[in-house]
Amino acid sequence: MSTFKSLHILNYRIWFIGALVSNIGTWMQRTAQDWLVFDHLTEHDAGAMGITMALQLGPQLFLAPIAGLVADRYSRRQLLIMTQSMMALLSAGLGILVVLGAGQLWHVYGFALLLGMVSALDAPVRQTFVSELVRDDYLPNAVALNSASFNVARMIGPAVAGVLTVAVGPGWVFLINTATFLAMLLSLWKIPSASLRRLPRAAPGKGRIREGLRYVRFRPDILVVLVAVFIVGTLGLNFVLFIAAMVGTEFGLDASAFGLMNSIMAIGSVAGALLSAGRGEPRLRMIFGAAAAFGVSSGLAALAPNYFWFGVALVPVGLFAITMMTSANGYVQTTTDPVMRGRVMALYMAIFMGGTPIGAPLVGWVANAAGPRWSLSVAAASGIIAAVIGMIWIIRAQQLRLTFNRRARGLRYFGVVSHLGVQQPGDNTNGAARDENPDDAVGR
Repeated sequence: MSTFKSLHILNYRIWFIGALVSNIGTWMQRTAQDWLVFDHLTEHDAGAMGITMALQLGPQLFLAPIAGLVADRYSRRQLLIMTQSMMALLSAGLGILVVLGAGQLWHVYGFALLLGMVSALDAPVRQTFVSELVRDDYLPNAVALNSASFNVARMIGPAVAGVLTVAVGPGWVFLINTATFLAMLLSLWKIPSASLRRLPRAAPGKGRIREGLRYVRFRPDILVVLVAVFIVGTLGLNFVLFIAAMVGTEFGLDASAFGLMNSIMAIGSVAGALLSAGRGEPRLRMIFGAAAAFGVSSGLAALAPNYFWFGVALVPVGLFAITMMTSANGYVQTTTDPVMRGRVMALYMAIFMGGTPIGAPLVGWVANAAGPRWSLSVAAASGIIAAVIGMIWIIRAQQLRLTFNRRARGLRYFGVVSHLGVQQPGDNTNGAARDENPDDAVGR
């Protein structure tokens, strides 16, 4: 099946299994950590949760240029072994503190910051390592399957963590996560270095970070995708805050209900990732269309009258959010020159994750001040705004205009014509990465 074609490649299959186990542990820890802050260390303070998320994701903003250059210069396999080992140690340290009853809010803040610093290096390396496992024509499928793995873990991990947090406490969940890192390390050890694809590396010397920024500057199609990702990532993808506030404050339920809601939303996320894997080439119109659908479905979730209907509404929220992000990730990777891929993906991850220090505390404040439903309205607005910006760019870049044919029937009265006489934006595959002049991507 075309949806799972990358799994026929042995190296990718080994990586996929290790990543799935590790991702389950990561989601278990995230859920336990969020509930630890929200229910154990504070009295349902969504703002404290926002600060924790900001500390964990904020380093992406500051370390992205360096992390991207490192990903383009050095062995990604060795870098992943280092970062995964460090994250395992941090998980173990926080788990021991909490199990011993010594954990305090400032400890969580400190470990979140340290984990964020390591994750800032890990993210672009992990994203671009996939290109060493599969051919370029398989890359969109592999990226989408990575997203599916992440969201299958998101479906399993929070539900398990919700039960374990109630049964044995969050500290033991952190220690279980430490063990799951061994799966990722084992998979990296099982993939021989000699079997990986040899891709171009960034040459040593000064100005390599500026070179990456200059490349993105002259790719307006990537720029508009990054703007949309920043808006939705900053204001719309704070799912932990939305769900915790709705479940704990609006509906008055406990950690198991919180974990279940995360898993229910992950059903839609997995569906979105698998649909993206089977779709093939990522397109700009899919990115912005999914952003609009995400905004509408978030608005419906904000209006949900009870716990049951809130869960139903979260399925399309997850589906369209992941459709947008997977399509954006695949588009940026497949249309970027391989020698620039690490730096561009570092910038992508910085914009995607690094907006949280701004968005999470803001959304947490809205939830505290105006109520959880209004915080979900912020997410709805972010999707609509991102879609409008993207569609305006497509219309301007292609010089599109609406035409009217009196002799046609029904909706065929109306049509869209481009003055440039070229295909619609986003209909290319890897052409932008192969062209001499990245400015030509405007015409796609």
